[in-house]
Amino acid sequence: MTLLNVIAAAAGSWIFGAIWYMSLSKPWMAAAGIEYDEHGRPKNSSATPFILSAIAMLIVAGMMRHIFGMSGIETIGAGLVSGLGIGLFFIAPWIMINNAYGQKPYMLTLIDGGYATFGCAIIGTILTAF
Repeated sequence: MTLLNVIAAAAGSWIFGAIWYMSLSKPWMAAAGIEYDEHGRPKNSSATPFILSAIAMLIVAGMMRHIFGMSGIETIGAGLVSGLGIGLFFIAPWIMINNAYGQKPYMLTLIDGGYATFGCAIIGTILTAF
C-alpha cells in the first residue's frame, strides 16, 4: 500500500460521496436544515466543504492504510469488511451522537452514517486492491 493507493482510495470515496449526496440532496438538505433556491441548490454555498472533505478523505484513507498495515489486512475481502466495520461501528455512531445532541432529525444520521459506512468500505477495498 503506497501513497498512490491512499490518494486513489480517498478519491474513490470522495467521488462516491458526490454521487451519494447528489442522489440524496433533497432529503439531506431538509434534514440538515440547509436552505436552497428555486433550482434546488443550496443558498450561500462555497467551495470550502468540498476542499475540507477532500482533505478529510486523505486523512481517513491514510489512517486506514496505517491500521491495515499494522493489522495485516491485505486482501480485497478483508479490506472491504474492515472498511465497512470502521464506517459502521466507529464513524456512524459518532455521527449519531453529534446529531442526537444537536437535535437533528434521525434521517440526517442515516444519510451521513450511510456515506461513512460505504465510503470507508470503498477506501478499504481500494487500499487492498493494489
